[in-house]
Amino acid sequence: MFLLGTLIDVLAILLGTAVGYVLPRIPDRMRETVTVGVALCVIAIGLSMALSDMNDIVLIIFSIVLGAVTGELLKIEDRLERLAHRLEERFRRLYRGPIAQGFISATLLFCVGSMSIVGAVQDGLQGDHKTLFAKSVLDGFSSVVLTSTLGPGVGLAAIPVLVYQGLIALISHAFGSFLDTPLVIEPITAAGGLLIVAIGVQLAGLRRIAVANLLPALILAPVVKVLTHAISQF
Repeated sequence: MFLLGTLIDVLAILLGTAVGYVLPRIPDRMRETVTVGVALCVIAIGLSMALSDMNDIVLIIFSIVLGAVTGELLKIEDRLERLAHRLEERFRRLYRGPIAQGFISATLLFCVGSMSIVGAVQDGLQGDHKTLFAKSVLDGFSSVVLTSTLGPGVGLAAIPVLVYQGLIALISHAFGSFLDTPLVIEPITAAGGLLIVAIGVQLAGLRRIAVANLLPALILAPVVKVLTHAISQF
């Protein structure tokens, strides 16, 4: 079953959210310290990803800039926030705290990254679930911490994770090995790493960043690299 890895990841997020929700209220100072600690780990993960493809640094810069322009024109961050606030209205009877921040932060954290792409591709191409199983452990622990600080909106991130990773697995299963190449994976990993760093900066409270408006870079980076490679072959 080539969607098993994604389904386990979704269940881990929901379980982690449930555990984080029933935990006793964490003191503000401890919550802030834990949040900064998590933010530092997120930044470290993002940097390791971003630095993995330094040979294409100019390409990555171009993709990030063009992606930012595209995201601002499409107003992706605003659309995500409106969607989250609509969900917040629907779930207000169950919980009266803010849901939007937890939903957006968790969605970006769980969806942006090489493990999501590589794991879903492996899942779809070979039925190999090991990468997504590892990711589900990380996402489950992250859900506990995020829910204790940002609320149960974190659990709603299971929906875009299911759609995002499931769609990649379905495409990989249908179209074969085209996606499982360095030309696609490397630029996505590097660009995704920069977005992960931005999420860490935001979690640490250093600066408000419209990370969602940078998401088009994840599509543009591999497209630009494939085109550049094709042109260089002539």
